[in-house]
Amino acid sequence: MSKREIIQIHIGQAGVQIASACWELYCLEHGIQVDGRFFQGYDAADHSCDAFFSITASGQAVPRVLMIDLEPTVIDEIRTNYYRNLFHPDGLLSGKEDAANNYARGCYGVGKEMLDLALDRTRLLADDCHSLQGFILFRAFGGGTGSGFTSAFLEALRSDYRKSSVLDFSVYPAEPYNAVLTTNGCIENQDVCFVMDNEAVYDILDRKLDTPRPTYTNPNRLLGQVVSAVTASLRFEGAVNVSLDEFQTNLVPYPRIHFPLITYAPFVAAHKAMHEQLSVAQLTNSCFEPANQMVKCDPRNGKYMSCCLLFRGDVSPTDVNTAINTIKSKRSIQFVDWSPTGFKVGINYMPPTTVPGGDLATVTRAVTMLSNTTAIKEAWERLLRKFDIMYRKRAFVHHYVGEGMEEGEFQDARENLAALVQDYQEVDSG
Repeated sequence: MSKREIIQIHIGQAGVQIASACWELYCLEHGIQVDGRFFQGYDAADHSCDAFFSITASGQAVPRVLMIDLEPTVIDEIRTNYYRNLFHPDGLLSGKEDAANNYARGCYGVGKEMLDLALDRTRLLADDCHSLQGFILFRAFGGGTGSGFTSAFLEALRSDYRKSSVLDFSVYPAEPYNAVLTTNGCIENQDVCFVMDNEAVYDILDRKLDTPRPTYTNPNRLLGQVVSAVTASLRFEGAVNVSLDEFQTNLVPYPRIHFPLITYAPFVAAHKAMHEQLSVAQLTNSCFEPANQMVKCDPRNGKYMSCCLLFRGDVSPTDVNTAINTIKSKRSIQFVDWSPTGFKVGINYMPPTTVPGGDLATVTRAVTMLSNTTAIKEAWERLLRKFDIMYRKRAFVHHYVGEGMEEGEFQDARENLAALVQDYQEVDSG
C-alpha cells in the first residue's frame, strides 16, 4: 500500500540550512545513500519512504522537496555539498539578489518575481503524488525571504490546495518588524505553526548536550528529530498512528490559536548514554520541564489546552497510560476546564535514528511532545514589546515603505498580534 505523501518546502537561508540536517536524518532512517540509491539488503517491498521520497524507474529515491531562496549562496552550497546528487535540480530555486532582511522586499519586491516559478514547481511535485497529505514548511520569522516571501507563497498555496494541511516549523524571531508582519500575514493561511526559539535551543545544547559553542547545524539536527517524530507514523508501523490531519484536530481548539510548543526527550549527550536509564515515565515527566522546551516560556504560568505525545521505539501502551495518569495528578500541570483529558498519544515502533558524530546519543526510546498552552503568550508579548520600542520612533520604517508596502500594515499587524495575545488570555481566564 502506498503511503500518503508529504511535500517539504524550505524557504530562506534558515529553511535551506535546516534542509541539510533534516534530509541527512531521513536518508539514514530509510537506508538511502548520498546519491539516492538504497543500501544493499534493502527490502524492495518496504514502502516506508514513499511519504518523503519518490522512487524513479531506475530505483533511485528522490526527495519530495522544494528549496527556495532569493539569493544563491545557501542553495549553491546544497548544489555542491555531500548530498548534491540526492536532490532534483528543479527543486532548488535561487534568485539573484536577496530580500535584505526586509519583509516588504520579500513579499512585494524581489519575492514577487520568484512566486510564480515556486508555485509552478510545487504543482509539479503535487501532481506526482497519489494522495497528498499536506505540506511542511521550514523558515525563520526574522529573515526577509522567510517572513515576506513565505507570506505571499502561503496565501497562494492556500488558494490552490484548500484541502491539504499546512504545517509550519519556524525559527522564532530576532527581528521584530518581520516577525510581527509575517505572523499577521500567515495566521489565516497555516493550520499549525510550531515555533522554535534559538535562545532556548542553545540553552539545551549548552546545559544538556555539552555543546557550549554550537554551529547552526546543531539546532537544525534537533529540529530534524522533531519533524521525524511528527511524521514517523506516516512512514513506519506502530501501535497508535497519528496523521497530519489529526494534529490539527487535536492540537487546535480555535483556528487562531495554532502555535504549539515543542518539547523533546531525552536530551542525552553521546558520552553519557551508558549512564542513563530512561523509562517511559521519566521521559513523559521530562516533557513537562521548561528546560526541555524549544521556546522560552514557563508552562506553569499558563494552562494546557491539548497535548500530543509521540513516542518512538520500545514503548508499551500500558506504560504510557500509567505515565499520563501520574502527570494528570500533578498540581503544577493545569489543563483548561473544558479539556480535562486533552492527551493524544502516538506510539511508533521505529526507534529514533541518530546522525553519526551528532550531539544526541543513540537511545531505544524517545518522545516528542507538542502542546498547545496559553503560556506561549509570553513569547508573543516579548515580541510586541520589542516591536513597540522600534515603531514608536518609526525606526527603519522607510525601508519597508520604499519597497511598496503601506505604513498602515504595521498598525494592522500589531493589532492582530495583540488580539492573538488577548485570545490566549481569554482561554486562560475562562
